[in-house]
Amino acid sequence: MRIAVLGLGSVGYGLLSSIVDKHPNLTITGVADSKSAGINPDGIDITSLLAQKKETGICGDPSLTARDVVTHAPYDLLVEVTPTDAGTGEPAYGYIKEALSRGAHVVTSNKGPVALYYNELHELAQKNNVSFRYEATVAGAIPILHVMQHDLLGNTITALYGVLNGTCNYILTRMAEEGLTYTQALAEARELGYAEADPTYDVKGIDAGIKLVILANTIFQKNITLNDVSITGIDLLTDDALRLAEHQDCTIRLIGEIVPGTDLFRISPRIIPKNHPLVVKGTLNAITISTDMAGDLTFIGKGAGSIETASAILGDILYISQGKCMD
Repeated sequence: MRIAVLGLGSVGYGLLSSIVDKHPNLTITGVADSKSAGINPDGIDITSLLAQKKETGICGDPSLTARDVVTHAPYDLLVEVTPTDAGTGEPAYGYIKEALSRGAHVVTSNKGPVALYYNELHELAQKNNVSFRYEATVAGAIPILHVMQHDLLGNTITALYGVLNGTCNYILTRMAEEGLTYTQALAEARELGYAEADPTYDVKGIDAGIKLVILANTIFQKNITLNDVSITGIDLLTDDALRLAEHQDCTIRLIGEIVPGTDLFRISPRIIPKNHPLVVKGTLNAITISTDMAGDLTFIGKGAGSIETASAILGDILYISQGKCMD
């Protein structure tokens, strides 16, 4: 299978490194970063490309762009891992739409286009008899979308709730266990690289809200936007609230919740018992799915990280390459 990759930050770099180590049979015919691109119909030497990227900061010819790869490279599958724009979904939305329109499969980790244009992109994929997969947009390495779309088909899902943002979970863990203030815990998260310089999307619950939109629209066939999600972040959480929870042998976690058949789509800090399955520590994510036949199933794993996200992307690539799906 011929693959083109857009985006060579930590996730794209981790993905290509994993392909070199584990799946050298996959042929990469196009690659683009923010400053350059490379196209080779016979296959790009990925080891040399990664060395060049590490040494020079670019992956190819500065006169070429991601758009050139999308429109001119020969590929059967496009991997889109550029930075997310939650407001417009661009430029990723345009790249994905172009690839699907020309009859190529698409795998992405980009939350913006999936949250904003899922129905359109899904229908375009079906029209052109190709796959559009996005496991890496929700909960990192946890294969939550695959589980619900395939493994739980015989079940009725009655509720879904979970910890969907590792940055917030880290901050709340440190506040509860070490008595740090919100400001101290956020500074520590920044220092360790768990929080961005501007952590607004994380701490105000927006990132978790976007993931909830993706789950609602793709698993429960809703047609909601971020405006339909009730969102309360952790940025106004006080030390007193955590101490109050502690007195009840509880703690606080930022929980996303969907109840099918209702209009309940919520992200909010919740007081939950310390022995609850969703009380995970550090940057872990955790999701519980309530079903009529299998009961409650809880999935725990790393919700972010270059290799963890690459794991989800690679899983989607191999699922398509083995001819197992066309959805």
